[in-house]
Amino acid sequence: MSVSFSLQDHVARVTIDRADRMNAVDDTTADELEAIWQRIESDNDVRVVVLSGSGEKAFCAGADMKAGGNAKSGLEYWAHARPGGFGGLTLRKSLHVPVIARVNGLAVGGGFELVLGCDIVVAAEHASFGLPEARVGRMPLDGGMIVLPRMIPQKIAMGMLLTGNRISAQEAKTHGLVNEVVPAAELDDAVDRWIAQILKCAPLSVKAIKECVKETSDLSIDEAQSKRLPSLVAALESEDADEGPLAFREKRAPDWKGR
Repeated sequence: MSVSFSLQDHVARVTIDRADRMNAVDDTTADELEAIWQRIESDNDVRVVVLSGSGEKAFCAGADMKAGGNAKSGLEYWAHARPGGFGGLTLRKSLHVPVIARVNGLAVGGGFELVLGCDIVVAAEHASFGLPEARVGRMPLDGGMIVLPRMIPQKIAMGMLLTGNRISAQEAKTHGLVNEVVPAAELDDAVDRWIAQILKCAPLSVKAIKECVKETSDLSIDEAQSKRLPSLVAALESEDADEGPLAFREKRAPDWKGR
């Protein structure tokens, strides 16, 4: 297996386990990731996901260009159906639980696109981000050249896209691509703090908020406000919607049921 998966206390941890290849993704790894996302989507016990790469050098170096005979040409890759984007995540809209990127090193190409597909990003100080595809005659087809210019100022995005230059974790934070930058030794503690804060929230509310953001990003404010998503209705009609105000009045921590 090139991807490890664990689930404990509502937290799913997904780790690309190919440190010898800088956690680059080949076809087998992509298939394993897709299977994991589908598993998470069908498991109501999962309330938050942490995505990382093994080792200390790389989060993910993108597509495995050393895959030999299994490597696709640029045109073949582009033509191949990837509704979820790179690694099944970068353009995925059906995964409604929060995904935290634990960026333990280099995140380039598809690896950076994976980061763009996450909801919260915590990076080690030595991490760096980039889209070097143009340097090797390719293009960031899984969201890089579409999503990045919508997330940060276009001039900054174009500077990265047209040169392949990398930016540091601190630069990425300055541009709003990273939530927190910490020393490598403090990375896990920082991620755990984010996890704890998410788990304090009502799980159905969190899911509805994420789905609403994902499903309405291309709508006008009026259109987005009037959209009645099933997850939104489910959260408003849930037991937890009553438990939250009750716990507040009783000055205690809420006991979330996820229903």
